[in-house]
Amino acid sequence: MESPKQFDFLVIGSGLAGLFYALEASKAGTVAILTKGAARESNTLHAQGGVACVASATDTFDLHIQDTLNAGGGLCKEAVVRRIVEDGPDRIRDLARLGVRFATRPGEEGEIWDLGKEGGHSRRRIFHVDDATGKEIEQVLLQAVSANPRIQLLEEHQAVDLITLGKLGYSSENRCVGCYVLDRASGRVEVFCAHHTLLATGGCGKVYLYTSNPDVATGDGVAMAFRAGVPVANMEFIQFHPTCLYHPRAKSFLISEALRGEGALLVNHQGDRFLPDVDPRGELAPRDIVARAIDAEIKRSGHPCVYLDIRQKGKEFLLGRFPTIYSACLRYGIDMAADLIPVVPAAHYQCGGVVTDIDGRTELPGLWAAGEVACTGLHGANRLASNSLLEAVVISYRAARASSIGKPPSRKVTIPLWDEGSAADPDELVVVAHNWREIRELMWDYVGIVRTRKRLRRAGVRLRNLAREIREYYWSYRLNADLIDLRNLALVASLIVDSALERRESRGLHYILDFPGPDDTRPPADTILRFSEAPID
Repeated sequence: MESPKQFDFLVIGSGLAGLFYALEASKAGTVAILTKGAARESNTLHAQGGVACVASATDTFDLHIQDTLNAGGGLCKEAVVRRIVEDGPDRIRDLARLGVRFATRPGEEGEIWDLGKEGGHSRRRIFHVDDATGKEIEQVLLQAVSANPRIQLLEEHQAVDLITLGKLGYSSENRCVGCYVLDRASGRVEVFCAHHTLLATGGCGKVYLYTSNPDVATGDGVAMAFRAGVPVANMEFIQFHPTCLYHPRAKSFLISEALRGEGALLVNHQGDRFLPDVDPRGELAPRDIVARAIDAEIKRSGHPCVYLDIRQKGKEFLLGRFPTIYSACLRYGIDMAADLIPVVPAAHYQCGGVVTDIDGRTELPGLWAAGEVACTGLHGANRLASNSLLEAVVISYRAARASSIGKPPSRKVTIPLWDEGSAADPDELVVVAHNWREIRELMWDYVGIVRTRKRLRRAGVRLRNLAREIREYYWSYRLNADLIDLRNLALVASLIVDSALERRESRGLHYILDFPGPDDTRPPADTILRFSEAPID
């Protein structure tokens, strides 16, 4: 087995947060980026909408802050919101300098930004690249990383567990010093050491049966940080995107909220609008309200979906503004200019995560987190549309600057190589596939858009039983990618259920029939879980 690999900075994940951090951190030292699949496969790649940022004469930081606070259900940290919003313009300029071609349009004095509008926003402030913003950002950053000699990007390298001084037996201090990593090509587990490790692993959408997320979104960063003793917060707040394409061959294709920002209406199978009866903002209400309204309409009517109607905008506009969505729908026999678009809600975004400060710093020295994996206090109980890419670029920049300050730790530590012991090759991979499927169906049926404590408790019992099976399998057989994913998925599912049971009120994305309103008897508080409270190790 190879000796440990040493870097100044270690990045786990290759979306916007990980890549941007790596580019900044490389100014201070060597960087390794680990990604468990192909480098481009991340939630960033699939982000259609854009980056929310104040940029017009009719908009202000205070308006963006207020919109964020309104969406967040009383749980946003206002100082964090203000810092991220006010840092936004500088980070947009950074992305543009790197080569991201945000859309523009002719103005009175030349080209100006073509800003979009999405639900919950009181002004147009969404920087976008047509309807494929994330794809453009991912490609530009990957090009910059590949041209940087101080950055090494390793595909098919899957983080297994963080390495901490506490687990190594150093009682006087605890610190993250790297992680164990599965080289998926060779099957070997390697040691990567670093002075600073950034979690940029994205979210956990694959914990649900229906999701807009890619297959890599299995909650790895949250699970690894939690096992290392780092607190996580607000995992009950899973945002369900209201409009994923409903089609038997469309696995997880998102229909961007920007359609509703440009005038698309939601109608039922009879062609009637139903959102104005729920919220005066109609189609531009925040996502939690729209998703619950769709869920209620589907259950009321018995029809499997609802529909987006944007036919009034015409083919020329739709091809220019939404070329990716237009062509994708056309592949499934749907012409947006002539047909209604069938849609259903699907798990989309994790608003909670690993607890960090405004610089991405976790409670464990040497460990940082940025992007969807982190809980900074920006989103509160419900993320405002397109604030996620804004948070990712702002926090990753701040984390890179903060982790570059000062001298690295002087202590030299000996990290043991991975010991497989007597573990055998897996003999029944069908067990892994079955458990994966059961978790996702369980979460969809029992821990979805509308919850009850009875269903949550049932989910918790079954997850504990599954945890025992997975733990036995994990320690008995040699590691493979699917087993690592399953282990993380089971833990994150349990954290979501435990957090949901802790919150005895309905707030933001967490709607529970037992407590259909917010608890106004005390100030809103985060749901914090630590390892000692977890049912799964």
